Amino acid sequence: MRIATWNVNSIRSRQEHLLRWLAAAQPDVLGLQETKVEDGLFPQAAIEAAGYETAISGQKSYNGVALLSRLPLEDVRIGFAALLPGDQEAEQLGEQKRVISASVEGVRILNLYVPNGSDLKSDKYNYKLAWLNCLNRYLTVQRQQGEPLCMMGDFNIALEDIDLANPSRHNGGIMASAPERQALRACIGTDLEDAFRLFETEAGHWSWWDYRSGAWDRDQGWRIDHIYISEELQQLAMGCMIHKSERGELKPSDHAPVSIDIGDGAEEEDNF
Repeated sequence: MRIATWNVNSIRSRQEHLLRWLAAAQPDVLGLQETKVEDGLFPQAAIEAAGYETAISGQKSYNGVALLSRLPLEDVRIGFAALLPGDQEAEQLGEQKRVISASVEGVRILNLYVPNGSDLKSDKYNYKLAWLNCLNRYLTVQRQQGEPLCMMGDFNIALEDIDLANPSRHNGGIMASAPERQALRACIGTDLEDAFRLFETEAGHWSWWDYRSGAWDRDQGWRIDHIYISEELQQLAMGCMIHKSERGELKPSDHAPVSIDIGDGAEEEDNF
């Protein structure tokens, strides 16, 4: 099974690019972030015509997440409140559409669009830390359910200095501050692993290039789009890649897709 994540930065602006990539990369499941569209205007028909069913949670002009799948999407859950009923903060944070999950062939796929935070001195930064703390509570409940977990999305955090093209400039700032990193590490815990780092331990790999300052042309990027997998999936992981070339397309998203290939156990056994 190929599982992928992509911040498309407006599904309607990137629809044709998305459809081309689906045809070329053939992901079984794709999590989208920053769809920026209300559910009634999501291009569901075009995506279903490409062979994908959808689960969506959107809002006008901002945020928005979706799951696209060639396999049945079961037990779809939207927002933190789906696992944290009665948690007032979870309800409030759910007003921004950033969380969606579904079970796909027994694997819980959790698709997230973590807040950017804007600036270390802004209210949006405090919102981001509160959001991450709520995610940690949500994951505590999710872990109790015992499902293999694939948590993916735009995390808006470069977890390590090697995830920054220019760490001397950006380390300690927004998306690379110690509180953000600590909050994300708390969510990851000891059971989830960064799938990309299972296969690539060196610096120089980015998933986001700012539209400003010629970041793409100079290859000055950040790795902020992640896939985290639980132990059951780590044993079956066959590869994880950043589809960097998609950032070089005409009028692209500022993010590139990231995908992981998961074997089914029987296939892995046959290789020996």
